[in-house]
Amino acid sequence: MTEPKTNRKSKRTSGAGKLRKSTAARSRAPKPKSNSKSLPKAGASETSAASRLVDQQIRDLGGWRSQTLARMRELILEADPEMAEERKWAKATNPSGVPVWSHHGIVCTGETYAKSVKLTFARGASIPDQKRLFNSSLEGNARRAIDIREGEQVDADAFKALVKAAVALNVASKKKE
Repeated sequence: MTEPKTNRKSKRTSGAGKLRKSTAARSRAPKPKSNSKSLPKAGASETSAASRLVDQQIRDLGGWRSQTLARMRELILEADPEMAEERKWAKATNPSGVPVWSHHGIVCTGETYAKSVKLTFARGASIPDQKRLFNSSLEGNARRAIDIREGEQVDADAFKALVKAAVALNVASKKKE
């Protein structure tokens, strides 16, 4: 007993059905791997390779932004010597990516713009900021940022306290999991 053959091609009056099908097929397709420049945190060689990439990125910046980002990086690493350094989110408009400092999760990122260096703390809204260093991205529920413009100085001790608080928050969150 065989089943009757059915016509598998359906009649379409417009290309809309085809568009929906291709969109649906695309959403099920595996996502391509990111072209991120981040490296795994497994060993010292990977960490030093990532650090060298950040070194090069800072050198390539030049000028006051290079000096500012280098100084803030120094403070981050002083605050937590176990901090992992990476470069993430490289893309055509930003081929060098973004420096990221992590310890049991992202602590902060360092982005550079024409008029500022921005340090964004991933969970900054949950960190006490007695010295009011956070001056950007204040309206969100998670992130907080510090915009540093040319000639501005950041209180080193207050900044290191923010980094330490962010690390402590990440570590406490990991223990709960």
